[in-house]
Amino acid sequence: MARWEPDGRERLVAAALDLFAERGYDQVTVAEIAERAGLTRSTFFRHFPDKRDVLAAGQAWMSGLLVEGIAGAPAEAGPLDAVAAGLDNVAGSMTSFNREVAPRVRAVIASSAELQARDQAKHVSLVADVAAALQDRGVPDPVASLAAEIGMLAFRDGFATWTASDGGPGLVALVREALEKLRGAVGALG
Repeated sequence: MARWEPDGRERLVAAALDLFAERGYDQVTVAEIAERAGLTRSTFFRHFPDKRDVLAAGQAWMSGLLVEGIAGAPAEAGPLDAVAAGLDNVAGSMTSFNREVAPRVRAVIASSAELQARDQAKHVSLVADVAAALQDRGVPDPVASLAAEIGMLAFRDGFATWTASDGGPGLVALVREALEKLRGAVGALG
């Protein structure tokens, strides 16, 4: 087995998704994931605390990019424009690997109530991070929380469209389009 490979994290994710699809999430062990990836159990645990975290592999990375983008938005940017800057930062950093594994991750999550609950907790955590970043800019609640929810809904919509297509607009454009639709919907509420 290789001691170190530069793409170890991606190999572990791909191996886990293959095994989850073949045998079901509950029937797969960490040792089997590591073996399929050609790595050791200790290498697995350097990347992930447990097998559930394979499915949320990019959450901390995504949160960091969102917060960084929001913090870097122009001072005069309104809440949704600041969120858009965070979303641009994340969407612009997504790769073909993200696009390829997303449908497989969704299928595994859909197969387990536990994983669905964990996915929902991930969403709540990301919304809280975005809301906190907005509050750091002086945006009061509930405006910060509402803008955060709208932003994450826009990301989910744009990401779902991006992963379901083979070409067309890039993720940044799709997320921006979704955000503008939601901005219009909020305006229509009166």
